[in-house]
Amino acid sequence: MKLASLFSDHAVVQRGIPVPVWGWGKPLGRVKARLGQYEAQSMAGADGKFLIRLPAMPAGGPYDLEVTAADGGGTVVTRDVWVGEVWLASGQSNMDFTMSGIIGPAGEAELKGAGIPGLRMITIPPVANLGRQPDVPAEWKVSTPGAALAFSAVAYHFAKRLHEELGVAVGIVNSSWGGTIVEAWTSREALVRNPDTAAWVARYEATLNAPAVWAGPNAPLVISYPADPGNGGEKKGWAKTDFDDGAWPEMKLPRPWQADGHNHSGVFWFRKTVDVPAAWAGRDLLLRIGAVDKQDITYFNGEKVGATGKDFEQEHWNQLREYCVPARLLKVGRNVITVRAYSFVYDGGMIGPADRMSLAPADGSGEPIPLAGAWRYQEEHDLGVVEQMIIPSGPGNPNSPHILYDSMVAPLIPYGVRGAIWYQGESNAANASQYRRMLTDMIRCWRWDWGQGDFPFLIVQLANYMPPSDYDEGSAWARLREAQLKTLSEPATGLAVAIDIGEAEDVHPQNKADVGRRLAQWALSATYGLPVVASGPLYAGMTLEGATIRLSFDNIGGGLVARGGELKTFVMAGPNRIFHPATAVIDGRTIVVSCPVVPEPMASRYAWANNPEGCNLYNAEGLPASPFRTDTWP
Repeated sequence: MKLASLFSDHAVVQRGIPVPVWGWGKPLGRVKARLGQYEAQSMAGADGKFLIRLPAMPAGGPYDLEVTAADGGGTVVTRDVWVGEVWLASGQSNMDFTMSGIIGPAGEAELKGAGIPGLRMITIPPVANLGRQPDVPAEWKVSTPGAALAFSAVAYHFAKRLHEELGVAVGIVNSSWGGTIVEAWTSREALVRNPDTAAWVARYEATLNAPAVWAGPNAPLVISYPADPGNGGEKKGWAKTDFDDGAWPEMKLPRPWQADGHNHSGVFWFRKTVDVPAAWAGRDLLLRIGAVDKQDITYFNGEKVGATGKDFEQEHWNQLREYCVPARLLKVGRNVITVRAYSFVYDGGMIGPADRMSLAPADGSGEPIPLAGAWRYQEEHDLGVVEQMIIPSGPGNPNSPHILYDSMVAPLIPYGVRGAIWYQGESNAANASQYRRMLTDMIRCWRWDWGQGDFPFLIVQLANYMPPSDYDEGSAWARLREAQLKTLSEPATGLAVAIDIGEAEDVHPQNKADVGRRLAQWALSATYGLPVVASGPLYAGMTLEGATIRLSFDNIGGGLVARGGELKTFVMAGPNRIFHPATAVIDGRTIVVSCPVVPEPMASRYAWANNPEGCNLYNAEGLPASPFRTDTWP
């Protein structure tokens, strides 16, 4: 007998609703399950699969989950199971982004406090297979400073705040994959009911095994990666202490090698000499080299002390490297650190940050030797500029229709959950006008298939990104944010606004803590009924008053606030539909907008750009207003 992987040790099951438990045993055999004092039984089908629903339970634990085959087929016991709050986390790379990617003192401090026994997560590995998958190869992990490195950062901070506020165990089922589109997470049944996606599904199924062809600039893309040609530098002695690197040029690190004029993928070697004090003799050292984009082999005095990454793994590009240097390798005086960095796409090299590059005794004593600055380097392999190409949709391509639903969502159903949190949309910005319908279809199909009614579905609105501007008429990201905002018309949906915590040059902003906390803010208000405002101000309506427009809002909380002076990024248009910069003034619980060159106003917009510079409308609780427009013009 076998239980589904979701019922591994350390699981959290949802309180207050019947607890589904399933697995596989003898066909048509009777099966009994016990959790704490609660018990239920059922019968397996002809295929051996069984589903038992235990009665609803209050929060508590730890318990043993015992599932027994009545015909002598044995008992499976899952230990350290808690009853609490369970949420599904899903989306693309900003949900997939792990705690290990939060660099600098903030990330280090957060990880030190990550020993939280009541916070658990199960991370579903990325799989894109054809057909509904029966199970997932994953297991629950308790939050510790080590385990949390692999946790979704957004989901971790969401769960942490819920755990602190509610005082119960919180479990996260994280099923996310970077660079994916909403259509991949939606069931086939939902896609074929939408005219915007039904034709694509038909084409996909008609050409599922077709050879690779160019399908246009908006087609799903994957990368043809160049393999590592081999570690020839080690054979040449580049890692050895006595190697003469005097003819090698210097590069100031941290920085990607592309920033130093090497505009290609490849393999680079970096060497740095450090002087170690006599007081460190006989002691193990901690070598921290920051993040290496994408993979590294690191040597100390000619011997390998660590390596991260293999094959074409991309997820380590911003993972901080920390390696132990055994005392036997240490010499008083001159020592040599060597790093072989291999990147097969996009940027490459030792990217820091500088404050996470150091050498120090592993026991924490002694002043660390900083390693940022000049390093000798040599290019081992120039792999050229990696070109993008199309491969057929289907197995292995995560942007095939419904493939991630089949592989990474369906196997989770009907595990009891309170709701879902969702961070996705960057990959759908090119079809923002269709996104509201597609996201709504996905929400409805998940709720229908789970059979729990309209469970809460909380959305992260896209953060600010790309070069700043006051206003951008054609901004695709502004329209995508609008689609996310309008999804609030669906029952029990929520929005975490992130328009103030993005980064102009990085689609993966570091501040995941506020994102998670703002998701939790909505849940605490709308789902759990705590007396907190759910979010920042949300546009609710407008009134024309002569030459001005008066705007009203929901979620004002303690009042509207203009951070840092006058309100910015408001624009206004009249009958000609040409928008001009406008003056916006807070008037009680409303805002009055005016513009001297628009005597007959018809519409106003706020923060309408990919990265609206200076948007500063908040409520008194410090939560930002969502970008919006009052018009529905094309």
